[in-house]
Amino acid sequence: MSINLKRARTIIRKALEKGRELELKPLSVVVLDAGGHVIAFEREDMAAPGRFAIAHGKAYGAVMLGMAGTAQMARAEAQAYFMAAVNGVYGGQVIPVPGGVLVRDKKGTIVGAVGVTGDTSDNDAIAAQTGVEAVGMTAEI
Repeated sequence: MSINLKRARTIIRKALEKGRELELKPLSVVVLDAGGHVIAFEREDMAAPGRFAIAHGKAYGAVMLGMAGTAQMARAEAQAYFMAAVNGVYGGQVIPVPGGVLVRDKKGTIVGAVGVTGDTSDNDAIAAQTGVEAVGMTAEI
C-alpha cells in the first residue's frame, strides 16, 4: 500500500481534526512519498506562512534518514556533528525534532513521511500519528 493523494488528504484532514480536538495552535501538515516528494500540504488559517518549510523539514529528514523525528532529535543531542553533516548533505532541509513521522505500510516498509508543525513538537507528532493511523498505516514518531 502506498500513500496516494486520497490517503494524503485523509492524513491531513485527520491530523488537523486532532489539532482542533486538542485545541492546538494552527497547524500545517505535509505528506511526502518514499522519495521525499510532496504529495499534499495544508496550512490552517492563522498558521505562520513559513510553516511549510518546517513541516517539510521534519518529514524530509524522517523519510531520507529512515528515522522519525524523535530518534533524530536524540541523535542530534548525542552527536550534533552527525546531524550537522546530514544537514550539509541535504542542503539544510532537515529539522530533527518530533513532528516528523515515518509512515509504514502493513509489511513495515517505509512508504513516506508526515510533517506537522504549529504547536509543541510532541503535540505535532500526536496529530501526525492520528492522521497516519486513520488510513490504516503505522506511524513511527
